[in-house]
Amino acid sequence: MEFHGINKTTLLDFPKHIACTVFTGRCNLRCPFCHNADLVLQPDSQPVIAEEAVISFLERRKDTLEGICITGGEPTLQKDLLPFLKQCKELGYLTKLDTNGTRPDVIQAALDEKLLDYIAMDIKNSPARYAETVGLSSVRFSAFEESVDIIKNSGLPYEFRTTVVKEFHTKEDFLAIGEWLKGSKCYALQAFKDSGNLIQPGLSGYTRDELTAFRELLLPYFDEVLLRGID
Repeated sequence: MEFHGINKTTLLDFPKHIACTVFTGRCNLRCPFCHNADLVLQPDSQPVIAEEAVISFLERRKDTLEGICITGGEPTLQKDLLPFLKQCKELGYLTKLDTNGTRPDVIQAALDEKLLDYIAMDIKNSPARYAETVGLSSVRFSAFEESVDIIKNSGLPYEFRTTVVKEFHTKEDFLAIGEWLKGSKCYALQAFKDSGNLIQPGLSGYTRDELTAFRELLLPYFDEVLLRGID
């Protein structure tokens, strides 16, 4: 596994659990609003944390931490993801995967081996605007559809989530997302904030009131709609 960062304790990343978060490098998307631009564009320039060091940390903290969140970058691009998840489970950890949904085969393999306890998938935008929003000329949208179906039918706690950027998301986009994901358990709207390390500088977020209006719009489509990161 290629790790480039670790948050040793978090109460936010893994709902209802005390966890740590590890960051993998590399991604197959180029979302302009990505707040981990260096992990996507220049992963080789980032400090590396050896997998052995992560496992050692987990061994030391297993009486304190309940879970581990694997995020990125895009973790499903890592060839050793499943063996790493297995090690985490053997240490007694609950595991959460953050994914962009481009590798439904990896998600399914992890589920088949019972290596996941929670899945969070980023929903970048409405189907019609997906390629634009992920910074590519085209995408295989069927991969995202397949991942959504796998996650919805996994039997695990899960969430779909969208980072809301004024330059990319409109009321019409959220209505289209609602129709696509209709009947899902949990959908989260995440307020965009400029980290200073974006792929495309100069983007902006919506206000609390505007995000609340989007949430009201989406309530009929989901069991639960959350707002995150609002001031």
